[in-house]
Amino acid sequence: MIGWLERHMLPCAYKQIFGVDCPGCGFQRSVIALLRGNLLTSLHFYPATIPIFMTAVFLIADGKYHFSQSRLIKNILFISVGTIILVSYSVKMWLLYIHHTTA
Repeated sequence: MIGWLERHMLPCAYKQIFGVDCPGCGFQRSVIALLRGNLLTSLHFYPATIPIFMTAVFLIADGKYHFSQSRLIKNILFISVGTIILVSYSVKMWLLYIHHTTA
């Protein structure tokens, strides 16, 4: 199954058009690394993968069990995932900028 996923990864239209990674670039490779059991590699490719999965699991569980504090937990999860994506993408773009200005 992992081999099939690797052969059928979707290309990033944003990267093809603009030549730089989008905020979601690396997610597919991160999922594949996670499926292979490579946690650090997964985090390197896309730090938000595990929090995204945790959010999905919570949303599914909340749909079934209707937790009392679900609104608060959802807000915390969404803000956390968004922050991780924003910070990791900002760092990636900053490092790319530094690399291009010093090269």
